[in-house]
Amino acid sequence: MKKILVFLFLLIAASCIDPYKPNLKAYESLLTVDALITDANTSCSVKLTMTTENLNDIHPPVSDAKVYLTDDEENTSILINAGGGVYKTDSLEFRGRAGRTYVLHIETSSGKEYESVPCFMYPVPEIDKIYFTKDQQLVNNGTQSLDGISIYLDTKEGTSNQFYRWSYEETWKFKVPYPKKYDYRSNPLLPNSPDFIPVKDLKEFCWKNDRSDEVVINSNHNAGKGIKGQKVTFIPTDLTDRFLIQYSIMVNQYSISKEEFEFWTKLIQVNETGDDIFARLPYTVTSNIKNINNHSERVLGYFQVSAVSQKREYILHKDLDFMGLPFYSNSCKVLKLDLKFFGPGCLNCPPWTWDDLYSRLCISNDYTFIEPVFTHVQDGLIYLLFTRPECANCELTGTSKKPDYWVDMQ
Repeated sequence: MKKILVFLFLLIAASCIDPYKPNLKAYESLLTVDALITDANTSCSVKLTMTTENLNDIHPPVSDAKVYLTDDEENTSILINAGGGVYKTDSLEFRGRAGRTYVLHIETSSGKEYESVPCFMYPVPEIDKIYFTKDQQLVNNGTQSLDGISIYLDTKEGTSNQFYRWSYEETWKFKVPYPKKYDYRSNPLLPNSPDFIPVKDLKEFCWKNDRSDEVVINSNHNAGKGIKGQKVTFIPTDLTDRFLIQYSIMVNQYSISKEEFEFWTKLIQVNETGDDIFARLPYTVTSNIKNINNHSERVLGYFQVSAVSQKREYILHKDLDFMGLPFYSNSCKVLKLDLKFFGPGCLNCPPWTWDDLYSRLCISNDYTFIEPVFTHVQDGLIYLLFTRPECANCELTGTSKKPDYWVDMQ
């Protein structure tokens, strides 16, 4: 609200001879609710936080609330406090069902009580297929184009509901260019004859994960006939390492109410307004959650209730190779250094040793030792190879644990 008032003040100041400066009220922290209840066989979660005056600050969690669900058959399900403002259903005791109506209840330790409007869970059709095509996207006000792929889906014929939302989860396998193959161990008795211990567990291949943060919605006017060519996302191929080996996307399809569709529509419109003071005035994005004792209190967020269908698709590097797309190139470099790296040294100084080189690079300059280089007969050390840590250990940017659902397609 404060940002909106500042926006209005700037607009008036730019167009009037005698601008009026509004008297801004003191900032009021608001409850934010991020809640999604589905019919999936997994725990559903509700996250409660409070807003802060500085948008860059971490929103403090509401960690001591009582959160529970009720339905139209007078069943009550109490959510478990998982810490950090997150409350979860017990997947063994609660699972949403299409055709039922749910209400979210929140009771804070300060005595405030919040309640959502009754939300009906609409059934959802299955996703028929996920596919991709070569595409371009304009950025920077249309002055620059990015090459990449757009991912689409088709749904099967099914329910008569008209409104849908999609989210997705990404996983991709990647490789560091210079995995660490040896550990360096100095020899106190022979400082110029270090030992090299082979690394048993190379951190060469790992997986990364990401979740969508964009709002993808659609209104299907041919309800029940299925949706064709629904765009899920665009990915520029030269700005990410997603497609260098193997990529996976799992799309979640939600069948939502008209009221929730309007909520997401207004949220998109607010985000598109941006910082231009001549843009259209911000929309009022209304939550479906109220303080039952003070209806004038604003609550941010929305209680989402939806059946969900999911489908996973894999994309290999070779699937895109024939499209003529640019691919990501990392900035990793390897340093191949010998004892001449330090120069001749000072007069009467002892000569540099391999220990000196290792210490200077790895301890003083945060490089990682990769491996030694010997002469052909491997009886003379001639180089040490170094690189940046993130170029040698994939666990610094991902996880070496293979996801349970992952299937290597190559």
